[in-house]
Amino acid sequence: MAEFSDAIALLKADHREVEDLFEKFERAGSGAKQAIAEKICNALKIHAQIEEEIFYPAFRGKVEDDTLDEAYVEHDGAKVLINDIMAGNADDDFYDAKVTVLSEDIKHHVHEEEMPSEGMFAQCRETDVDLVALRDAMLARKAELQAQADAGGLPPAQLAAIKAVAG
Repeated sequence: MAEFSDAIALLKADHREVEDLFEKFERAGSGAKQAIAEKICNALKIHAQIEEEIFYPAFRGKVEDDTLDEAYVEHDGAKVLINDIMAGNADDDFYDAKVTVLSEDIKHHVHEEEMPSEGMFAQCRETDVDLVALRDAMLARKAELQAQADAGGLPPAQLAAIKAVAG
């Protein structure tokens, strides 16, 4: 489990993995696009779930509420596109456009989290939260979700912010 120094290093590694997949999608021929898009969507679903279940709650009340609230809403915007992409196929109208918009949304979200000094991760580093223990919990949950994805697929992504307000 020591592959990543802490929870933030794990999340940043996920960010780099997805950025690489988006680049592969852009360069891919039409026959390979759907498989790459599904990898992107599964990686993002897993990443969002470990952030929402473990990472974000650990920092509620310790970093700016607006920072966390925006992250949940940004996730929800991405999840709408993820579910749409997963329900469709590469021959659908707007398929490539949806993946491109998802890529742009994710780039913005990553920037918000990774921005030096005022980004979410910088704020999180200023707290007393044990980022190594958090990493271990996140890695365990990520492994469970990856096994589920490999075994037969993850269910559609659930919208968190809407649920939090409605529920």
